[in-house]
Amino acid sequence: MHKRKVKLIVNPNADLGRAWHKASNLRPIVQAFGGADWAGTVYPTHATELAKQAALDGYELIISAGGDGTTHEVVNGLMQVPPQQRPPLGIVPLGSGNDFAFAVGMHSEPEYAIRQIFTGSPKWVDIGSVEDNHGRVEYWDNALGIGFDAIVTIRSRRFTAFSGFLIYLLAVMQTIILNSKAPHFQIKTDRHSWTDQLLLFILCNGNREGGGFHVYPPAKVDDGVFNYVGIPQVSRPMMLRLLPEVMRGTHLKFSLTRSGEFKEMEIHADQNLVIHTDGEIFSGFGMDVRSLKINLIPSAIQVIC
Repeated sequence: MHKRKVKLIVNPNADLGRAWHKASNLRPIVQAFGGADWAGTVYPTHATELAKQAALDGYELIISAGGDGTTHEVVNGLMQVPPQQRPPLGIVPLGSGNDFAFAVGMHSEPEYAIRQIFTGSPKWVDIGSVEDNHGRVEYWDNALGIGFDAIVTIRSRRFTAFSGFLIYLLAVMQTIILNSKAPHFQIKTDRHSWTDQLLLFILCNGNREGGGFHVYPPAKVDDGVFNYVGIPQVSRPMMLRLLPEVMRGTHLKFSLTRSGEFKEMEIHADQNLVIHTDGEIFSGFGMDVRSLKINLIPSAIQVIC
């Protein structure tokens, strides 16, 4: 019987360092399914390098064991090799958000998720690419957030005493209090063009971000389209009013909410944009990123779920 060549990439620092202990509990299960070659990440972008090399070395399955950031890096590694050389991806949710794992249907408990990977079947998912006005290109799998939620992502890194959804909730409250002026946008998609002043603009492949904010509940990772959600400049009381709605995914019923579908998008803004891709900072404070090109790459990667 052919023994599958499996690479398991672990980020021991995911979920503020708790991932190491969770990953060690998976060892006997992995052994029971024929074993894997383990690799740990030690610096930012390391998972990208490990995944790319594993694909080039002929591994037949690559498992990302960490949070959304780890999976984001692994996806970026896989997207750097030709489509015919991309092995299927498995995701073990060991992070604080685990939103892409949720979107593809992975069990929230790592022990169950690892069994899913070894016994499940692959499904094709869409992946996004983003290019800024400096020519930097990055791939994203779950969500690309501009403005409010990207600022929340930066601030969430400061709440090291907490875990999971509470980190994001505290960062959201802080961002509402310190709320800054929303950029003016010019947006052009393959469907239409418009101008807007948006406090928050999220492009969705998956349906959730921040470990529990259901930003676009109908979104599917395999439907060949992305969705966007925008909220214009509103008062702090209105932001507080919208917060529980976004958590529940009921904010789309508000007339002030902008939403739609696209496959290609160009964005131009009048100030630097703070941007996250799958919870990783693509453009932070003090950078000069004012233009973006976003494209959907249909059925780019197989995910075992």
